[in-house]
Amino acid sequence: MGGDLGPHPILSAARRFASSHPQIDIILVAQLDALDISLLSNLPTNLSTFNASDIVLMDDTPATVLRHRQQSSMWKTLELVKSQQVDACVSSGNTGALMAIGRHLLKTYSGIDRPAICKPLPATNGRCYLLDLGANINCTAQQLEQFATMGAVLAQVAEGCARPKVGLLNIGEENIKGVEPVKEAALLLQQNEKINYVGFVEGDDIYTGNVDVVVCDGFLGNIALKVSEGAAKFLAQSIHRLFSNQWYGRFMGLLAAPVVNQFRAKFDPARYNGASLLGLQGTVIKSHGAANELSFYYAIEMAVRHVENQIPQKINAQFTNLYN
Repeated sequence: MGGDLGPHPILSAARRFASSHPQIDIILVAQLDALDISLLSNLPTNLSTFNASDIVLMDDTPATVLRHRQQSSMWKTLELVKSQQVDACVSSGNTGALMAIGRHLLKTYSGIDRPAICKPLPATNGRCYLLDLGANINCTAQQLEQFATMGAVLAQVAEGCARPKVGLLNIGEENIKGVEPVKEAALLLQQNEKINYVGFVEGDDIYTGNVDVVVCDGFLGNIALKVSEGAAKFLAQSIHRLFSNQWYGRFMGLLAAPVVNQFRAKFDPARYNGASLLGLQGTVIKSHGAANELSFYYAIEMAVRHVENQIPQKINAQFTNLYN
């Protein structure tokens, strides 16, 4: 129960979610003696606590975590998932540590070399799923094909796409462009009848609605995500300044308020908080480290949807059909 902003937004989000979803039980895993006891008073009956004697620091390396953080709140949370005492883990903590502990305790399904971090982003006709977002820097063609399979399953279940359109992120749409693993992955996907592969796509295709899943290695994916987040913040700040500098700007802002509010509702980053660690034998959702209460609320909501839709099990079934 930690992140850049400490436990307060997480606890507030958990309280809010537990109150509005009384049929769902939530466990807060934390170093309880380090918390203000007043924060844990008057909890809803479906919100409980679990004590851990250690924490994972944001600068801990995966190797350090695996050797020395077995008593941390992150480790204990994933142990609860492994033992099936809980159905999902949601964390705002160290991404590398979460991935390392997840691989160590939960393992990946057969046919999956590495988990991939996947996140929905707003698009013209709904949402587009982008993966990997930073877990895997150097990927083979086979791993990119695996990411495509996992992303397609998620889009199919979450968005109701019968045949999700899958593209490979590249520096151009021409077949001759790109590094060798990407070009090799394209050949594999062209031969994979289970995947509706539409070819190479560029960065702007993430938002056009022309594809449902965009696949890339973690280096490109993380850059694409951060640039998108930065552009969204810049646009929001620019609109705010435009409508607040002069009297006519404020007047126009009042007239445009309904449209601006619709824009904010569609592109509010909080609504898209939460990235799935696909490929693990359990539901693990990574929240943004700087998530506020609303953002973390949506991350919890994503975890519930993944459990209800049995996303890990359906990914496993797809790989069983493909490779066994």
